[in-house]
Amino acid sequence: NSGVMSLLRPLLLDVVPTIQQTAALALGRLANYNDALAEAVVKGNILPHLVCSLSEQNRFYKKAAAFVLRAVAKHSPQLAQAIVQSGALEMLVICLEDFDPGVKEAASWALGYIARHNSELSQAVVDAGAVPLLVLCIQEPEIALKRIAASTLSDISKHSPELAQTVVDAGAIAHLAQMILNPDAKLKRQVLSALSQIAKHSVDLAELVVEAEIFPVVLTCLKDSDEYVKKNGATLIREIAKHTPELSQLIVNAGGVAAVIDYIGSCRGTVRLPGIMMLGYVAAHSENLSMAVIVSKGIPPLCACLVEEHEDHIKAAAVWALGQAGRHSPEHARAVAVANVLPMLLAMYMDTHSSDDLQLKASIFAKRALKNILEKCTYLPALEPLLHDAPPNIMKHIVGQFSKVLPHDSKARRLFVTTGGLKKVQEIKAEPGSLLQEYINTINNCYPEEIVR
Repeated sequence: NSGVMSLLRPLLLDVVPTIQQTAALALGRLANYNDALAEAVVKGNILPHLVCSLSEQNRFYKKAAAFVLRAVAKHSPQLAQAIVQSGALEMLVICLEDFDPGVKEAASWALGYIARHNSELSQAVVDAGAVPLLVLCIQEPEIALKRIAASTLSDISKHSPELAQTVVDAGAIAHLAQMILNPDAKLKRQVLSALSQIAKHSVDLAELVVEAEIFPVVLTCLKDSDEYVKKNGATLIREIAKHTPELSQLIVNAGGVAAVIDYIGSCRGTVRLPGIMMLGYVAAHSENLSMAVIVSKGIPPLCACLVEEHEDHIKAAAVWALGQAGRHSPEHARAVAVANVLPMLLAMYMDTHSSDDLQLKASIFAKRALKNILEKCTYLPALEPLLHDAPPNIMKHIVGQFSKVLPHDSKARRLFVTTGGLKKVQEIKAEPGSLLQEYINTINNCYPEEIVR
């Protein structure tokens, strides 16, 4: 408000280098603070000064100027676009070839903040020729430079398969894969993130990541002491597993399912989410893969998530994964039902405490998972308690299951009377001639009339 921007601008062209640098630093800190100040930098016609002196000044000034550009770009796509229009990209790319690693780092950081907003800005960074130089930067000895360059490659890759392909074509995968075991946690986070952003787009890209021999090495990241390394490792495995049964099978063969199950058991909160989703994707692909999740004892930790987690979206993911595991055959459904999941799913489906989007999703997933498991489930002890609480539309599925099993199983028929199931069935009000009424008649026909009465 005191007009500081217009006072700082001429100082960028001062004859004393330290004054230039300090003025740039001041502008960077102002722009970093919020988008209104960043906009003032753009409107104050400061960018042309910065860009013009980026090429000829010393390393200290280059770092300060790149900091201003990054501080402006971070706030919004519009501000990042203003940086692109000022001609700064070409100068930043030239800085990636600078002798000083600090200048490369500052330029890489600014490019990442431009690329992260959307695919158009990311494409502009690619068109300026940044990608091959960023791949060279991840091979430099300085850890800080490696981290920022990997992070920028991740930001470029995330928007589309085409952008990810440019990063792949520049030879990034092999260098990233070699750094999975680097002792620096912050570098590992960025490396795993970049590989995930490449692998997520298509089967072909995921296969290229796998061919860089990241298994079984990447499984060690699930036991890392750094939460983000763990989460990004699990995310990478999830992004590969989701594509095809073959890729999921490869992960199973490498011991990936067992490792992810341990991982879910060892953490809490959103860190669990990619692991939960990964098990769901694997189980969804085929009967055999779903059985691999069940045999590896994947169901109990997923059930634990329903009890231990408070956030609806994590519960919803666990419900979805359980539904995928239980939907293939009676054997699969039984494995899920034995873990006493059905009453929990029913409770979630019936819960009306919160009406927001997540609650809706949780209840939809719960309903679908219940239906998937009930349609295949022949494990009567798990169905019994549901008879007393289920709403009409779910009740139909449960009664339908009993009508399938009871005619052929005398032990089940005895149990059904002693646990109060038969009594409960007599209380159900069914429309004459409806499917539900047919199921009830089938059940009643299994018993002598006086017992039914």
